[in-house]
Amino acid sequence: MMTTTELAQVLFTTALQPSDDVSPYQIREAVDERLCACGGDPARCAAYVAQEAGDHPETYVARMRWALGAVAGAYELAAA
Repeated sequence: MMTTTELAQVLFTTALQPSDDVSPYQIREAVDERLCACGGDPARCAAYVAQEAGDHPETYVARMRWALGAVAGAYELAAA
């Protein structure tokens, strides 16, 4: 089982945007697809997140905050 932080890092690397009106299902699908693209290794996604944080620090915090909240909601609903 992945942590909320790991799931958020994977979501961060997807094409979904905070301005998109996405359902919890769409968030889970995007995370699953991206994780498969990373060979099932969340560390590969985390490396991309670190690069983005360095390259675009002005947008990193807001996007990661969104990703954390989005996965918390999407996976809480899935567990219910």
